[in-house]
Amino acid sequence: MFNKSWLLFVTLAIVAALFMGCKDETEPPTSNGDTAFEILTEYLVANNMDLSDIKSDYLIAAADLHGNEDDYYIMDIRSQGDYDTLGHIDGAVHSSLADIVTDAASCGGLPIVVCCYTGQSAAHAVVALRLSGYDDAKSLKFGMSSWNAIFDKWTSNTGNIGDGHTNWSTGATATLSTFDYPEISTSSTDGATILAERVDALLEGGFKGVTATDVLDTPTDYFINNFWAEADVSTYGHIAGAYRIMEDLTIAAGGFANLDPNETIVTYCWTGQTSSIVTAYLTVLGYEAKSLKFGANAMIYDQLTSGKWSAPEDFPYVTTP
Repeated sequence: MFNKSWLLFVTLAIVAALFMGCKDETEPPTSNGDTAFEILTEYLVANNMDLSDIKSDYLIAAADLHGNEDDYYIMDIRSQGDYDTLGHIDGAVHSSLADIVTDAASCGGLPIVVCCYTGQSAAHAVVALRLSGYDDAKSLKFGMSSWNAIFDKWTSNTGNIGDGHTNWSTGATATLSTFDYPEISTSSTDGATILAERVDALLEGGFKGVTATDVLDTPTDYFINNFWAEADVSTYGHIAGAYRIMEDLTIAAGGFANLDPNETIVTYCWTGQTSSIVTAYLTVLGYEAKSLKFGANAMIYDQLTSGKWSAPEDFPYVTTP
């Protein structure tokens, strides 16, 4: 009886092993149940494209670019009309936010500098470029406004609407909560493919910005993140209801779990340039996000002792014949 039972057990074990062997050979590999968000973020971290990598050293000042123009491939994403008739940096080529990655193929190995009007939309372009293999791409700080006074669109966008505003607070920022990650619509289980799709979505969507007036007047319409250090919040205050998620806002640190994927996430910083980087990255990750244009410079300009717009340089430019 024992021998018969043992023989039956061995027979069943062999059949099960053969079945499992056939299954391994015929079924394609799976993603082990990972969501598209998880596949994408794992790929980004593995390839040194966490948010901290993407926003590292992304700006170049006009004074540093001037005299070194030949060392860079300068891409101007302002309107064709302004590029041609108002003028541009000598040697710069015209492109657009939508076409920036495609046009970057002509860079010839030179590091790319993107110019826009004020540095807001160029930061979106830098995210797209750095996520597409151009990891040394930079944005001209303060845009063409910094190059010559003829291009200045910054001065008129500074302001003090936060001074005395009922929705400007000096109290504590909002307490952090934990949320689910956003769902990314894709048929792919490959990190590189999902990333390329999300960069395309970023560029097709264009620059995502919102005015300081809109956010200050109705802050409850948004999930607001003050992208400042704690000491700066203590010094200047913040928009009422704002969170402060900065140091941990990376995939590795898990800070994206503190963002509500069901809200429109508005990030603000000093000038709107770093918040534009963050906003573009959030868009790639599947969040609905906007950058508060011109940042604190649009709300409490006179109070600021640093991180503020000053004045244009007086560097030469050319027009299209």
